[in-house]
Parts: sequence; C-alpha cells; structure tokens
Amino acid sequence: MDKSKRVLSMLLLTCLTAGGLGSLKPVFADDQLTIASFGGAYQAAQRKVYFEPYAKKAGVKISEEEFNSETSKIRAMVESKSVSWDAVDMDAVGGEQLCAEGALETIDWKRLGLDRSRFTGADNDCVVPADFYATVLAYDKDKLPNGPKNLNDLFDTQKFPGKRGLYKSPFGNLEWALIADGVAVKDVYKVLGTSAGVDRALKKLDTIKKDVVWWQTGAQAPQLLADGQVVMTSAWNGRIYDAVKNSGKHFEILWDAQELGMNVWVIPKGGPRVDAAYKFIAFVTSGSVQADQTRYIPYGPANRDAIAHVDPAVLPHLPTAPDHMTHALLIDAAFWGERGDELRQRFTAWLAK
Repeated sequence: MDKSKRVLSMLLLTCLTAGGLGSLKPVFADDQLTIASFGGAYQAAQRKVYFEPYAKKAGVKISEEEFNSETSKIRAMVESKSVSWDAVDMDAVGGEQLCAEGALETIDWKRLGLDRSRFTGADNDCVVPADFYATVLAYDKDKLPNGPKNLNDLFDTQKFPGKRGLYKSPFGNLEWALIADGVAVKDVYKVLGTSAGVDRALKKLDTIKKDVVWWQTGAQAPQLLADGQVVMTSAWNGRIYDAVKNSGKHFEILWDAQELGMNVWVIPKGGPRVDAAYKFIAFVTSGSVQADQTRYIPYGPANRDAIAHVDPAVLPHLPTAPDHMTHALLIDAAFWGERGDELRQRFTAWLAK
C-alpha cells in the first residue's frame, strides 16, 4: 500500500472510530441553531418557553447569544458574509433600519405557515412581530413611598432630589422630554421631526443631565433601583415585573406616557440555516406559544390569536392592557429607521458636552 492510500485509510479509520462518517458534516449543520436576543429576564423566559421546548421538539441544539439590538453587529456579519446568527429577536426600530439596508431576509409568510393578518405591526416585509414591551418610569416604594405620579416628576429634581436612571440612547428619551415639556403625545413625532424640536428635547434633558445615571442593558435598570443608586429610572416593564415577582422587590410602575415598542424576529441576510430559522420562528410566534411567554414576562403578544390563551391574572400587567394605553406613546419605528443615525449623532454630541 503506497503512502497516500495509507493516509486515506487512517483518516477513514479515525472517522469511523469517532462515530462514523457523520462526523464529517458541514460546519453549518441543520441540527443546530444560533439565536440572539436581549438577555436577562427576557431571554430566561424565552429559554423556558421557546428554546428548550423547540430544541426537544425539533431535535436541534440551540446556542444562545445576547445583544442589545445593535444594528452594527448584524450589518457587519452580512457585509463580511460571515453570518453566524440564524434568528434574532430585536427591536422593531433596528429591524426597520436593517430591512431598508437590505441586511435582512424578506419574510415569506406562506413559507412561515402563519396568517400575517393576525399579527399587529406586521407591515415591515423583513420582520415577524414577537411582542410589545413598554418603557416605563419605575421606583422603589420602600425608598420612595410617595413616589412620582406622572412623567413630569422625572424632571422635578426639587420635589424628588437624587439620581435618575435613563437608557443611554436618544430613543425614548427625546420623546419623553418633549411630552414633559408640554407636547401632546399625538404631536411628538411631528415636533421631533424638526431641528427645533430636537433642540427643545435636548434642552429639557439638560435640566436633569447632571442627575442622570445612564444604563445600557435591560438588567441594569432594576439593579440601579435595588442598589439605591437612583430614586427612579426608566425601565422595560417586564424587567420590573420580574424583580417584583421573582426577587421580592417593592418596585412600582408608572404607566403615564409609557412608550410602547415592539420586538420582532428577523433572519440576517445570507445566513447558513434560513429554512431552520423559518421553522423556529413559526413555532415561537404561534398563538399558544406566545401566550405561554406571558406567564414569565408580561409582554403583549403580537399574534392576536394568543390573547385568548393568556392567563386572565396576567392580562392587567401587559403594556397593551386598556388602562395602560390611555396616555401611551406608540414608538414610530419608521421614524427612527429614517432619522435614527442623525439623532444618535446629535445625542452623542450632547452627551459629550
């Protein structure tokens, strides 16, 4: 036997000893999925309701990644043709922007096997709506028994001295600043669409700038409250609910001027397992499964067929509950998709002053 045949025989023997020629499968095998989401209590809920049940049902291994809806990460993957995330749960604002750039797969709803008309917010061709969350004002009743009563109290440092927590982004903060400065909820984006409106919002934020502790991930906001680093903070409603239910905190949510946003499922363009991603997204956005998520974190299902399956005891905690919608601001994803880069630049320059 010549040298080349001996080498080939050794390679075959090694493969067979290691478990057969199946070990020579491509790197991007169909029996695994990589899912990216927001981490913390939200992803813990998804793990129980989405990832573990689907892995068992489909016989796949799910690897999890955490990110904070930064469009730059997905953009870089797509541009370098090195997409490693199969399905991503991100904010609708980022989905709007990446779709316009051509960085996401266009969703074929027939292939998905779901009725698009049953989903609220399904007007973007690159996303499958997941759930609705709220950015709310929250405080610790143990430390602030006579807490804030409305959004204006966030900006009243005389009535409520101390640090405030805010998300380190123009997104949401500019809107709140305008509402607190007297702009009607229905007119917020009309005003914010002007240079004078942005100036007005930043001027209002100037009044509390020195008192702000900036947070960047969802888990940080309730931690700031728990540690007493802030007297109140903006936060995602599900994170506050989780701290109350599972950590025994006496946190209170102020629903005045809640900012209702939407999380969406997307598939980065050119991913290695698009068909597998479709099957996963179809499972996690079905009505009964979306309803099941509300048992762990109270975000409003985007699939209207889910509402009938939601525990009645949970319904009052959803941001989409009628009582919470009376003075709610619906985040305009299209506005942020178009103007986001410009406003982030202005916000960053303002922070640096």
